[in-house]
Amino acid sequence: MSEVRSYLRSLERGQDSLTREDRPRTFTMNGREWDLLDQVFAPPHTSSTGAAMGLLGLTGPRPWPWRGSLLEIGCGTGIIAVSAALAGSPRVTASDINPHAVRNTALNAARHGVSGRVRAVRGDLFAGLEDDERFDTVYWHSNFVLAPPDYRYRSVHERAYVDPGYAAHRRYLEQAPLRLAPGGRALLHFSSRGDTEALRRAARECGRELRELSRTTVRDGAVPVEHTLLEVSAVRTPRATGQSCAH
Repeated sequence: MSEVRSYLRSLERGQDSLTREDRPRTFTMNGREWDLLDQVFAPPHTSSTGAAMGLLGLTGPRPWPWRGSLLEIGCGTGIIAVSAALAGSPRVTASDINPHAVRNTALNAARHGVSGRVRAVRGDLFAGLEDDERFDTVYWHSNFVLAPPDYRYRSVHERAYVDPGYAAHRRYLEQAPLRLAPGGRALLHFSSRGDTEALRRAARECGRELRELSRTTVRDGAVPVEHTLLEVSAVRTPRATGQSCAH
């Protein structure tokens, strides 16, 4: 396995981000100040959050293209959810399995005056939502590094970095289109640190189609990493028997 796709290296990076002496309490990104709580994914220590902001159109002079309500899975500090609200999204739901991230998102929503439009909930992917909730855009900046299927997380923080057997990706591929309002779009942020072939195989098995919308290459330290924004759409009912595609 190449260094850039090593799940052990990703886990090391994640652990290091929690204990670095230069881990800040606040950081600046996209011209705004943000709070960073302990045990939450740290955007200043990676280029991936900046890449996500660019792919989504949350940087530069272009208007925010994803009109209507937004559901963000894996919200972390809430920088994307809050930025979307500031860019004009009238209703944003930000979900994370990490309770510290849920609190961090609420804190940043209050910091930037959009608490009335940003709701932070705790849940594993869609588990924190009501059954009938639907959104114009569903988005996940995924934990795209593939870990062995039998890997067991040692902390909730590790979930931000790797996905054993792409089990979470399979659930997202299957469930995200089901959470859309009419005309809505399901988006997935992936990168060259992940296994694109395995992702596309999972999509086919889930009866989903992946269409590339945009891509960008940024340097993560000395390594160039390609980030891609994909649209997930249904092409058929997963498995003729109606079984879940999740392994």
